[in-house]
Amino acid sequence: MKIVSIVGKKNTGKTSLTVKIIEELTKRGHNVASVKHSHHSIEMDKENTDTWKHKQAGANLVVGVGSTTFFNARKEHDLNRILYLLKHFDEFDYVIIEGYKSYNYPKIITSPNVKDEYTIAEVDSFAIDEKGISELADLIEQKGHDIVDTLFANNCGYNDGEIIASQIRQGNLSSEDLDKTNSYLSIDGKVVGLNRFVSDYIKQNLIGIINTLNLKDFGVENIGKIEVVIPNQNTPQTPSNAKSTVYINDKILEINNFTNNIITNSVKAMIRSIKTEADVELIEIEITDIDENLENSQISLKTNSHNVEINKFTQGILKETIYALINSLKVDEKINEIKIEVEG
Repeated sequence: MKIVSIVGKKNTGKTSLTVKIIEELTKRGHNVASVKHSHHSIEMDKENTDTWKHKQAGANLVVGVGSTTFFNARKEHDLNRILYLLKHFDEFDYVIIEGYKSYNYPKIITSPNVKDEYTIAEVDSFAIDEKGISELADLIEQKGHDIVDTLFANNCGYNDGEIIASQIRQGNLSSEDLDKTNSYLSIDGKVVGLNRFVSDYIKQNLIGIINTLNLKDFGVENIGKIEVVIPNQNTPQTPSNAKSTVYINDKILEINNFTNNIITNSVKAMIRSIKTEADVELIEIEITDIDENLENSQISLKTNSHNVEINKFTQGILKETIYALINSLKVDEKINEIKIEVEG
């Protein structure tokens, strides 16, 4: 998803330019969304309609569904929150924003007094012709980018969204050069950036768990887009001194601190969900006889050196999740046996 904003002073043709750009990008076959910002109240409903009455009665969010669908929220939401929610609605190629001049997205400006470091073009929206609109669309294709905090390029190189966005605006990077992000995360309404390793890890683990479910009972034939919502709760923290030891085929796998934290937090979270003991200081999980069919492998679990009996369904979740976790580390050899010990 590539984002660009159209900004300028009042009566400088922002809306007419936005409309022309949307038309051009749509004509090129792109799936386009738009966001309009105003300093005045925007009402999506006429007085005395049914949905208007819902809002007057106190509803903080009203959804009207007919030949189209609209959302009317009482609260003004942060732009990045809106952009994140757009990812749930559809696979948008572009989001064209009208307004929001204080945000850090590539800007096409319609008046010189709003120019800043994020400006990629300045145009006279009243004089621009079809050729000029086509050139702007080319520029948007080149210099548009996703939500700033989700930008990662080469885990050993750039890993700061602001720097990456700047490099894209300057033409030194393109969105096609960035790491492919396989999952997105928002916590308490704030977008959290995930690099390639973490996004791939979350994807593989979720798919591993989901594969244990009887999806056809819910009308799911094939797994496509996955959306997960975890309601507000007090989430326990893993101790900072906790550590993991991973054995692959009875040999210790060297892992850095970053990977150690991923594995430690994941394993502890899984064991907490099983509710084995109140205070678990040592976890030992072993999966043996791994072949092409993971279902036939054997798994054993110990907490605080005590054997834990787990049913077949839980065994399936643990095996799928742990195998997906280890597989995301890109282990070179064929995996026949996995053993993980977590202390702390």
